Amino acid sequence: MGVHQRQLRPRLEGAHEQVRTLAATAGMPASSTSFAFVHAIRELEVRRVAIGATYPEDVALLFADFLRTAGLEVVGVRSSGIVTAAEVGTWTEAEVLALARAADRPEAEAVLLPDTALHTAAHIPALEKDLGKPVLTANQVTVWEALRLADRRVNAPELGALFTREPIVQA
Repeated sequence: MGVHQRQLRPRLEGAHEQVRTLAATAGMPASSTSFAFVHAIRELEVRRVAIGATYPEDVALLFADFLRTAGLEVVGVRSSGIVTAAEVGTWTEAEVLALARAADRPEAEAVLLPDTALHTAAHIPALEKDLGKPVLTANQVTVWEALRLADRRVNAPELGALFTREPIVQA
């Protein structure tokens, strides 16, 4: 384990402790959006991901580091440098698609859009069709994680590859 990984290990352990504390306090399973991304990526059986973040680069890089400490390979990080959720909430489908395209890398098996303020649910099928690979978004993986913790499966192709076992149809 390299020096950088040793420095990040406490962050991952801290995130695990936070989830354990929440679960113990609530008396039921708990998770986080960051862990939801890790679990969703593993569900799709991919290892190499690209990140398209709306927020500043330092925050995007922290998320990439979190994924790396969880054993995933981050092949690219694209930051839009936006600071406020209010601004992100005004993005159109065209802007979301532009971010996903800019973040995508040929070697990435999935593209992640990790901002809960980004309106993506209605755009996931178009994003996946355009990129030809799974696109995981913060709200999508959070809902999927809640269903996973409740031991429920939902087949909803309109919510993307994560919610179906069907292959992605490429144009």
